[in-house]
Order: sequence, then structure tokens, then C-alpha cells
Amino acid sequence: MTIGHSPRSALMACALSAAGALALASPVAAAAPTGADPGAAGRPGVTVPQPAVLEHSGTQVRPHAGAPDLPQVSALSWLVADASTGQVLAAHDAHRQLPPASTLKTLFALTVLPTLPSGVRHTVSAEDLAGIGAGSSLVGVTEGNTYRVSDLWRGVFLNSGNDAVHVLAALNGGWDHTARQMQAKARALGARDTHVLSPDGYDADGQVSSAYDLAVFGRAGLRNPDFARYCSTAEAAFPGESGSTYEIANTNRLLTGLHGVSPYPGLIGIKNGYTTNAGNTLVAAAHRGGRTLVVTVMNPRAGSVYEEARGLLDWGFDAAGKVDPVGSLDGLRPVVHAASVVTPAAVTVAGTDWPETGAVVGAAGLVVGAVLLTLRLRAGRARRD
Repeated sequence: MTIGHSPRSALMACALSAAGALALASPVAAAAPTGADPGAAGRPGVTVPQPAVLEHSGTQVRPHAGAPDLPQVSALSWLVADASTGQVLAAHDAHRQLPPASTLKTLFALTVLPTLPSGVRHTVSAEDLAGIGAGSSLVGVTEGNTYRVSDLWRGVFLNSGNDAVHVLAALNGGWDHTARQMQAKARALGARDTHVLSPDGYDADGQVSSAYDLAVFGRAGLRNPDFARYCSTAEAAFPGESGSTYEIANTNRLLTGLHGVSPYPGLIGIKNGYTTNAGNTLVAAAHRGGRTLVVTVMNPRAGSVYEEARGLLDWGFDAAGKVDPVGSLDGLRPVVHAASVVTPAAVTVAGTDWPETGAVVGAAGLVVGAVLLTLRLRAGRARRD
């Protein structure tokens, strides 16, 4: 038996195949249940998955028989997640809004790192350093000295230098502009608990984040090679006066093993913080046995932030395959429906930053348009023949 296809049906099949391939190239979580996203107001066709049990207060975990017991953790809020899949393995008050301290610098880096080439050199002015909060952690940036952008980033990640943050924010267009960009970035990543007022994490009335959001930022940062390299650097030379340098060390004690804290095997780093209002905060990631975990610990009440993070990391690695997830770090990302057309800047697709979304949709439209034009021309020729 021979099955024949008309030219029209063949062209339509090609169109559907091309459009399908383009759609598959975009990692949209189409099957997830959805609900309204306050951050997506005015953007038709954009919804987000429901937040599962992570919106509930208290400790959330779904253990199988034989799963290890969770460690004792005194932090007001904490979370353990698989950095590869985004699955949240366990959490306590994951969306509780708390002051983030310098862990907010993870969002600052996610926002500003892509905009400033690392080799750019900048001579610091007095205006660049204006407005640094009293008692801020500093790396030693001085007016009149010239620094590479990469030097400043090491000052941010290792010494948590608010002076370095101020200079980078000035290069990025200013303090308030950077705060607005950070807010937009947080929403694009599905981090809806975060309110940015001071890009360096310095205490400000109303500035908050959550264990969930900080884990989202830390996980996203690990996908950026520059971010991953800076956050895992234990020691570096920082420019001083008259061409000299001095050594700076990462203040994340799980990474360096300083001040009586044993370094954690396989630790990648990320960011620690402390302010009077926030207490100790930490976002940390570690790799072991082919798995990478990210944990957030916010404001321990009766223990070391590093030791509580250590216990959660140990538990997470031991619990592999023995617990069901209680949520996802991708769970609140805006999702674009196939029927809607949005600009790349307007949305982040679930699962990954996808700036090419607009190009994918546009390419699919071009394919379909070309096919329709071809069909019309063929129909015209058929009438003339």
C-alpha cells in the first residue's frame, strides 16, 4: 500500500514539526498546577505553580521508612534542597520573612555580575563610597585607588565588603537603580518574599527575604561560573596603597575552617551574613557523591549557624532517596503559556533563566508565517493553472 501526502499536508506537517521543536527547546513546566502570581499582574498568560506545603508553618518533611531523623535546628527558618533538581527535601517556615543581612549579596551578584566585565578598571571617587552604613563590614576600598571589577567582587564575596558593593552599584547605574533591578530579578526567579531596600544587605526597615528565596538565589548563582568561582574562593590578594596588596580571607567558616569551625568536606561556599537585627544567616552549598545540596539557615537561637548548616547538609546527603520532596525551588517561577507572546525581559521561564524565550516564540511565528505564505502562493498558482 502506498500512502500519499498532498503538498499542503506535507508543508503543514513541516510547520508543526518546526514549531514543536522550538517549543520543546523552551523548558516550560506545562503540567504544573497554577495560580495567580501577584508579580505577574498585567502579564496575560503568565501563571505560577501553587506553593505545595512550603507555605505552611512549622517543619515540613516527607520521610520514607528508614529515613534519617532531622537534626536539632534552632534557626527561625531553614531549608535543604537539591541544587540540581530544585527539589526541597525539608524546610522549617520556609517563607517566613526575615532580615537577610549579607546573604542578600547573593541577589546583588546575580543582578550585577552579568553587567560589568571583570577586567574593567575603575578609580574610586568619594561619591562611590557615600552612604555606607555605620558598622558595615569593609574590605578596604579607598578613594583614589584603582580597582578591577574582579577585585571588587572578591571584596564582596570574601570580606562581605559593603564598600565594594557601593562601588559596583555606582558602576551599575546607582544605588536606587540597583535595588530596583534586584527586586525585579527576585520576582523573575520566583522569590516573592524578598523586599530590597539596601543592596548590600545592611539593615533597613522593611528589608526582608526568606530561607526559600535565599536558596533560590544561591542555586541560581551556582549556575553562573563567575559567581561559583568567587563564592568558593577561600583567600585572595586585594589591592592596597601604592601598588601593594594584602591578603583577605573568606568569612564563611565552613569553607575556611577558621575560628574553631571545621571545614565542611565538599563545600562550595556561597554567602554568610550577620547584623544585629538579622542575627547570623547563611546560604551554603556542598557536593558529595554526585549530588549538590544547598541549605539556608536564618537566625539560630541556640547554636552556631555553621554547625546547624553542617547538620542539615549531613542529613540531606544521608536522606538521598529516602524522602519525598515538599516543594521546589522552581515552584514559584512565572510560567509562560504557549499561546502568549511576551518580551524576553518580561518573564523567566520555569526551571532556568531563559532570555531567548522571545526569540523562540518569534522564530516559531516566522516558521508558521513562511508556511502560510507558501501555501497561499501555491494556491494562487493552482488557480492560474
